[in-house]
Amino acid sequence: MLKFFKRKEDVFQKLIEQQASITYEALRLLVKYLETQDPNVAEELSMKEKEADEVRRILIDELNRTFVTPFDREDIFSLSRSIDDIVDYADTTVMEMVILKVKATPYMLRMANLLKDAAYEIWHAVQRLPTHPNVATDHAQRAKALENRVEAVYREAVADLFSGPEDIHHVVEMLKMREVYRHLSNAADRGDEAANTIADIVVKKT
Repeated sequence: MLKFFKRKEDVFQKLIEQQASITYEALRLLVKYLETQDPNVAEELSMKEKEADEVRRILIDELNRTFVTPFDREDIFSLSRSIDDIVDYADTTVMEMVILKVKATPYMLRMANLLKDAAYEIWHAVQRLPTHPNVATDHAQRAKALENRVEAVYREAVADLFSGPEDIHHVVEMLKMREVYRHLSNAADRGDEAANTIADIVVKKT
């Protein structure tokens, strides 16, 4: 019986780690796309988003069939959802850029690099949860600090964007770019939620 419960714990840990790993890979692809705007990279990112969705579906199915979980069911669900949302916003950022024909800006690249670094910290935080929860908290705090920097760059980008509209064409371009910035900012919000959930799990475990 103990082996059964241990196996279930391992299943959830493995799935959450897999989600976090895919998220980090997706953010690396986002940075690469902003550097190159290569359609092949956009397609790779889209495939990562589908891969992430599949892992989350499996996790939810396991959650629905399991009575005993390694930590609160709500926390597992919340952490999984937040991590998945980061990938979704990375993908929709690229989709919006393609649809709206928006070129990458230095602000977008700065935000994406910070998001990539935060995803790396979340991935490591998740890995450390079972055996080194205090280290997991350290990684979560680093992720939060990086997400705060994303928001600072977002405000800087929007201020610069609206500093001097010249004509209606310029206004339209500004609104398109702001939409892309908002997707990146939303990704940061979801990363912050994931870091908060990790911190909550650690408090409950220790």
